[in-house]
Amino acid sequence: METRQVAHGLWRWTALHPLWGEEVGCVYFEAAGATVLIDPLVPAGEEEQFFRHLDADVERRGLPVVILLTCEWHRRSTDQLAERYGARVGGELPDGIEEIPIEGADERQAAYFIRPHQALVVAEIFATDSGDLEVRPTPALERPEELEESLNRLLALPVERLLAAHGQPLLNGATGRMS
Repeated sequence: METRQVAHGLWRWTALHPLWGEEVGCVYFEAAGATVLIDPLVPAGEEEQFFRHLDADVERRGLPVVILLTCEWHRRSTDQLAERYGARVGGELPDGIEEIPIEGADERQAAYFIRPHQALVVAEIFATDSGDLEVRPTPALERPEELEESLNRLLALPVERLLAAHGQPLLNGATGRMS
């Protein structure tokens, strides 16, 4: 597990995906009215350390926990965490977070823009595995023109930080690299 503070109240951690054997990114955000987890995965073999920190944060904040998914296949540890914290999965977004649908396929995929930190959280649409930013459309893509419109909506946002599920985070100047 690698944990990195991106900004005050915004963290990204990685955990080894149990099926693929690669590190995947997850996000923790302290919204004004909730503690938000995006695409959470509890790191195998490090559960005690992970829960010690997360339990302390949830208790310190005393706010509801909300879990957001960029896509259904990133459900990961959602059920376990929802049960542990009585968390709400999806629904009304906490203040400071905007959902941008990634269209072009029948499967649901979304990006979350955390406006106070100018951070964009994405599933597979962008990846930084190679060190460069790559657009990765879903294999289920059926309507490329809708995907293009979605990408244009993302490019219109003032994104400083890109927190992709795959690869390293881009912590500054992300908009310029997304163009």
